[in-house]
Amino acid sequence: MYRSRMILLFALLLIHIWSFHVSAEIFVDMGSRHVEIPDNPRRVICIGPGTLRLIVYLNAQDMVVGVEEMEKRFPRGRPYWMAHPELTKLPSIGPGGPQSINTKPDLEPILKVKPDVIFVTYMEGKLADEVQKLSGIPVIVLSYGAFATFGEEILDSLVLAGKILGREERAREIVDYVNSLRKDLISRTTMARGRSNLCVYVGGIGYRGAHGIESTELNYIPFSWIGIPNCAERLPSRIGSHLFVDKEALLRLDPDVIFIDGGGLALVLDDFHKHRKFYRALKAYKNREIYTLFPFNFYTTNVETALIDAYAVGKILFPERFADIDLKKKADEIYTFFVGASLYGPMADDYGALGSNPPFWQEDQN
Repeated sequence: MYRSRMILLFALLLIHIWSFHVSAEIFVDMGSRHVEIPDNPRRVICIGPGTLRLIVYLNAQDMVVGVEEMEKRFPRGRPYWMAHPELTKLPSIGPGGPQSINTKPDLEPILKVKPDVIFVTYMEGKLADEVQKLSGIPVIVLSYGAFATFGEEILDSLVLAGKILGREERAREIVDYVNSLRKDLISRTTMARGRSNLCVYVGGIGYRGAHGIESTELNYIPFSWIGIPNCAERLPSRIGSHLFVDKEALLRLDPDVIFIDGGGLALVLDDFHKHRKFYRALKAYKNREIYTLFPFNFYTTNVETALIDAYAVGKILFPERFADIDLKKKADEIYTFFVGASLYGPMADDYGALGSNPPFWQEDQN
């Protein structure tokens, strides 16, 4: 009798322990898929543009057990990677990069690192289901929304991943911080006068690689956040948000102020050496109203850098409304909040001081 009761109790204990380990919760991912996730996942991998960035924002990089080769090959320009060099020591889980978007990953390196959850961006639901079935590992689709924009999908993805990884409080902090900065930018510029009617243009935007002054973005996040119209929107016959503007069209626009994305600055300077007459004809060149910004579109949107660029654009166009803002200090505040490191210095070393004039005029004198 006693022995039977002990066997029964032991069996119940085993069932309880087994249930604890296999208990799970169902989450609805950004692809509207219902995915069952085991409790307390501790090992994750990130596939696709920007996925790893979101996990670093959540301070969950210690859970990552493998990274894409693309992350290792291009270490600069992505603050989440620059702030955490320990990620370079993790094993490779595949090539990554634009060519791997919405393609079935090689499962062998993924299975070797034994993740509890696979996070992925830019993957269709049908393929995510297939990867999940073949690997036996839950696949959660996250989203950045439309390319080169700031959609609420980014914040929703952070909240979702935060719930899965036990980082709910951190996710709420990020949402609140982003909203507070956007509110601050709006409050500084809503009633601004004097320069809001200027023709403002941004060139050198990266699009599947680096490009020169002709490469622009219609839905440019820093302009949107401070309510500045993008004069490239005046151009006819455009498809999508990214646009290549030929030099003749840019001369017709003749922007009052031109911003250059730091990722394309070297190409712009090289083009300047070949086409000085074109640059000299631009009003912005004549008035020294050309300024450098940090690149934020690198393996999709680096949210913190986009926010920093918005403050730089605001300070240049509305100096009286941003008089209290020290761009270096503000940049380091934002970088530290998002990725845990002060990165203004390394970014400025790579792309030039934020809001500075490119060296056109110095070189033109030589």
